[in-house]
Amino acid sequence: MSNISPPRKRRKEARPSELSAAALDLFVEKGFAATRLEDVAQRAGVSKGTLYLYFDSKEALFKSVIEDGVVPVLVEGEEIASRHEGSAFELLEKLLANWWAGIGETSFAGIPKLMTAESRNFPELAQFYYENVIRRGRAQVASALERGIASGEFRKLDIETTIDVVIAPILMLVIWRYSMACCQGTQVDPQQYMAVHLTLLREGLKRTQV
Repeated sequence: MSNISPPRKRRKEARPSELSAAALDLFVEKGFAATRLEDVAQRAGVSKGTLYLYFDSKEALFKSVIEDGVVPVLVEGEEIASRHEGSAFELLEKLLANWWAGIGETSFAGIPKLMTAESRNFPELAQFYYENVIRRGRAQVASALERGIASGEFRKLDIETTIDVVIAPILMLVIWRYSMACCQGTQVDPQQYMAVHLTLLREGLKRTQV
């Protein structure tokens, strides 16, 4: 009698998350256009046929990456805002820290660079990303700014323009990491970078005392 045990079957319910993780790695490494479904299946250790049991296209895989990995971070931010009782700037700090911990310090940090590079070629995906990620993220920053202006903590500023100024340096930090950082020679310390950014925001947003 053979002592060889039959191969263990992997849990079926674990497959979609494994496929999404493999897709994220490849999207960040190779870009969306250059990633093939067979590459994702191979990286996840399954057949292409198995992949098609869960995702019928590369676009569906990308949406799964966003819905399962990025959107929950935004939901956390919305919950933080709903519970916050301190100053408006403290709320802004919490929202940016939550985004950095959930996105900036993870593999999802490669997504902004991916979308910047490939949105024009995949407008349907770009619209999906805008509605589910960018719009919600901007709304969170807007809520903190509106609180601060209403309470007199912040000076009166154009909200939409100020959102851009708050977000742009952080996006630049993650995009730089996946692009020109290889030419820089030294690593940017993200904690120091964020500390400087928050200091500038604090002074720039603060209402001038008359």
